[in-house]
Amino acid sequence: MRCLLSLLMLLPLCGWAQDSLFTVDLKLLSRGEIRNGGMSKDADNPSTEDKSAFVLDRERLVFGYRRDWLEARTTIQHVGTWGQEGSASVSVYEGWAKMTANNGLFAQIGRLALQYDDERIIGSDDWVMTPMTHDALRLGYEGHGHQLHAILAYNQNLRALEEPGSYYQGSRPYKTMHTVWYHYDVPKVPLGVSLLFMNIGMQAGKPESTEGTASIPVHTEWQLVYGGYLKYAPPHFTAEASYYRQAGHDEYTVKLDAWMAAAKVEWKPNDNCSLLAGYDYLSGDDYVAVVPQGGFGMPRHEVNKGFNPVYGSHHKFYGAMDFFYLSTYVNGFTPGLQNAYIGGMYKPLKNLTLGAVYHYLATGIDLSGLDKTLGHEVELEASYSLAKDIKISAGYSYMTGTETMERLKRASDQGNLRWAWLSLNVTPRIFSAKW
Repeated sequence: MRCLLSLLMLLPLCGWAQDSLFTVDLKLLSRGEIRNGGMSKDADNPSTEDKSAFVLDRERLVFGYRRDWLEARTTIQHVGTWGQEGSASVSVYEGWAKMTANNGLFAQIGRLALQYDDERIIGSDDWVMTPMTHDALRLGYEGHGHQLHAILAYNQNLRALEEPGSYYQGSRPYKTMHTVWYHYDVPKVPLGVSLLFMNIGMQAGKPESTEGTASIPVHTEWQLVYGGYLKYAPPHFTAEASYYRQAGHDEYTVKLDAWMAAAKVEWKPNDNCSLLAGYDYLSGDDYVAVVPQGGFGMPRHEVNKGFNPVYGSHHKFYGAMDFFYLSTYVNGFTPGLQNAYIGGMYKPLKNLTLGAVYHYLATGIDLSGLDKTLGHEVELEASYSLAKDIKISAGYSYMTGTETMERLKRASDQGNLRWAWLSLNVTPRIFSAKW
């Protein structure tokens, strides 16, 4: 807090604006899904069919205020499933204030939805009904092609306000997080370069001792994520590349040594069509025990080499069926991932967009007695804009999994996995006032 106050004292703020703007936006999202196959088998009743159908619902009420040097936003969010028992989730999704100086310096504090670069490491992942936000202070500078952001986050439980070193158990996945992001747009060249450094403090140890057992002292293990992102975007063509490494220790005090790399190209000859292709590689652990259903394995785990894309928009990558990095493998370790994909987009009508993508998915490491291939996934998607603030979207995914996929994920019907969805997104501005 001292650094925020110091910055505010130095900010050469503009004078009060002639106009202030207050807005209220409504964002309604309903999505029905049908799933057939892909979830863990029931060991007690292996003949149980793995099928489901449900409708998810999300409503957001967004209050915004802005004058020339001050901006604030509060977003109230309700999330539920049609017919669910008990009360659904109502929360403050965003709530922040931002002060910006006329020389490009700014300070922002509150609950923030963070999005950086292609959102592979830090993103809002708005596909999920309850995407992550961060309670944080963000300081930075933006101007003359340079952007420099510093993010500071620290989490504590209400019941432990008098114990600064206490064990944190809450909705945020870390105790503390420090991030520095720098971006530079090269003059006269359609090239952007970003560097990212994250220092994530994960809770380790046990908050309370078990009777007859010595407790492990509560402490913080530090996980480092660092790397860069490039984007070259001349007319009708885009090329992206990224590389990140992980070091330090995880919350189980195991040493981290992991990495990932990705590349993507897209050709857009006109506004009505595009073609894309890309490849992702995420490192995996040296040894992953793959035992039959009901079997028992003793995997070794001296160094964690499985890359974890921490707080990224996972649904955007690695296949729309979300088998990877949103759910764990049977033994908690990861064999890494290779994702080679090709696809395209076509607009036959002004308001209609069609898309298709094919993924070849494989493990990043060799597995004893199993092939690397996890499966082949095909994704089809269509969206139609009824108006500027009303859009209907639909998608269908089909995956032919392999024995490797079944053994690693305990996924039933591995050769015939299907998923379909239909959504309605309504985003009107219901009030606006200027004075």
